[in-house]
Amino acid sequence: MPRIADLYFKTAIIFLIAGISIGLHMSISGNHAPTGAHAHANLLGWVTMALFGGYHALNPKKAEKRLAMIQYVVYTFGVAVLIPSLYLLLSGNAAMEPIVAIASLIAFVGVLMFAVIIFSGSEASVPAGVSRAR
Repeated sequence: MPRIADLYFKTAIIFLIAGISIGLHMSISGNHAPTGAHAHANLLGWVTMALFGGYHALNPKKAEKRLAMIQYVVYTFGVAVLIPSLYLLLSGNAAMEPIVAIASLIAFVGVLMFAVIIFSGSEASVPAGVSRAR
């Protein structure tokens, strides 16, 4: 498996743990105000990163490109800043709003970079034993 795919899967599981932890904290405390942070941790962190990792695992030639690692760093940074700042914002700390906005834009840039990877002209590899439809 390409290194980038492994990194994405490892990072995804960390965000799943964070998302579940936020959910447990909300349930135990009875404070469901930060539900958006819980949802973002699970969807942008766990689900999206696992999908990014799966794509790279299936396309090792694209995974080897420098852009793939740059995209991983940009997207991961954006999400890693977004989740705690969104949690604090939704918990009543209005000063976090600009940080949430900037982190959201950084994560969005990471998504746009992933779109470039997907639409790049390099040939996607096919696992051995799988024939291409013509």
